[in-house]
Amino acid sequence: MLTKQRHQLILQRLSEQKVVKLKELVDLTDSSESTIRRDLTDLEAEGYLARVHGGATLIATPDEEPTFEEKRDRFVDEKVAIARRAATFIEDGMSIYLDAGTTTQAMVPFLQGKKIVVVTNSLPIANELFDLDIKTFVIGGELKRSTQALVGYNARESMMNYRVDLAFLGMNGIDLEAGYTTPDPEEALVKKTAIELAQTSFVLADASKIGKRTFSRVATLDAAQLITSSSESMSSIQTITKVVNAK
Repeated sequence: MLTKQRHQLILQRLSEQKVVKLKELVDLTDSSESTIRRDLTDLEAEGYLARVHGGATLIATPDEEPTFEEKRDRFVDEKVAIARRAATFIEDGMSIYLDAGTTTQAMVPFLQGKKIVVVTNSLPIANELFDLDIKTFVIGGELKRSTQALVGYNARESMMNYRVDLAFLGMNGIDLEAGYTTPDPEEALVKKTAIELAQTSFVLADASKIGKRTFSRVATLDAAQLITSSSESMSSIQTITKVVNAK
């Protein structure tokens, strides 16, 4: 297959799925891993995509962040594994912050029966916690339609009323130089505030987020421990922050 044909197939699959894994592209194009890696490097240099740990993604801008519904159906098994591992850090009597996101939402079933207090900026998470009869505080702020999260300056001011033992955060990008990032500055402000107010913070992220950077910086990597499903080498990140493998 000609290079141009492979590039077209890669970009077409990315336009359909937003994130693709290296193995998937190898099978799609019937090419070697080294060939696909070169293709991804070339396409990244041309500005078509961004390389991530184990694959590639379309470059996200503040206006192109995937919706809550789009995120919910991606990497489902990985999210459940990460959520299950994250919940093991929670003990009775604790207060925790659950950030808006599909991986943090996956933690909710593992909280059933725990005697805890939860603060959240997510309406879907708040509704599920209500069904489990878990004491929950929802912060104020502007409701962001795409992620169903409460964000912005008013959300930060509302959060300042609370102090929590643990904060669990979703993130769009985790990069050695850029740190933890997310596309929307208003949402980044809320995540940053949660880290400031928690005694210990955790970022929950599947392998597709590793090596990716988006528009707004939340914090440096040492500001929060990373819980991930990645089974590949994390040595570069581990020199800066603690990495907890969900597997």
